[in-house]
Amino acid sequence: MNNKCFKFVLAVVFAFPAMALAQTANADPLPAAPSATNTTEAQPAAPGGNKIATINVEQAIFACNEGQRDFEVLSKKLEPKQTELKGMNDEVENLKKQLNTSGDKLSEDARNNLVKQIEQKQKNLERTVQDARDDAQSQQNEIAQRILQKMAPVIVKFAGDKGYGAILDTSNPWPQGPVLWAAPSVDITKAIVDLYNVQSGVPAPARPTSQKPSIPGAGATKPATAPAKPAGAGTTTPPNQPK
Repeated sequence: MNNKCFKFVLAVVFAFPAMALAQTANADPLPAAPSATNTTEAQPAAPGGNKIATINVEQAIFACNEGQRDFEVLSKKLEPKQTELKGMNDEVENLKKQLNTSGDKLSEDARNNLVKQIEQKQKNLERTVQDARDDAQSQQNEIAQRILQKMAPVIVKFAGDKGYGAILDTSNPWPQGPVLWAAPSVDITKAIVDLYNVQSGVPAPARPTSQKPSIPGAGATKPATAPAKPAGAGTTTPPNQPK
C-alpha cells in the first residue's frame, strides 16, 4: 500500500462542533489503494481480454460489509479521544473569552500569565490533535490494507472470468488518477463488493437506509476526512495580546 494517508476517515471520529473547532481546509489525502496486480504478484496472470473496466477500490473497501463493521468498531474505539480533545479545546476557548472580556481589568502580571497559559494550552491541544490524527489514520490504513489483500484476488478472478484486459482504479479523480472519463456502465465496484461480501461471510450491518455506504450509483457519500483542527490551530497568539 502507498505511504500516502488513506482517504476515507471516519465521519463521526473527531467530528467537533463547528462552534468549537474549525474544519481543516485541506485534509490529508488517503492512500490510493494499491492495484490488485501489485497485491497479487505471486498469482498467475489471468488470460487477458479486450474489455476495460473501472473500480473505485477505496469505495469498495469502505462499502463492503467487513469494512463497514471494522471502521464502525474503530469509530467507537476513538470516541473517548474525541471527548478529550473537545474538553481541551473548550478550556482554551474559555480562557480566550476571559482574556477578551476582562483582560484590560487585570494587572500586567496577571494578564501576561493568562496569555502564557493560553499559549501553552493551545500548543498542547494542537500536538494532541495531530497525534490523534496520525493514530486514527494508521489504524484505518491497517484495516484497509487487510481487506484489500483479501479483495484483490476477487478482483483478479472477476477480470479473468469476464474477459477484461484491464481494470482501472478511479479512487483518485483525474488528474491525480489515471481515468479522465469512464461511463458508469463499465464500473464494477458494486459487483466486486457483492462478491467479496459472499466470500467474507460478514453480514451486512444494521443501520438506517440513509447511512448505507456509498457505491458508485448508490447516491451516498464517503465519510469526511480526519479530525478537525482546533479553533485557531496554526497560531498561538491569543486575542488582544500586545504585540
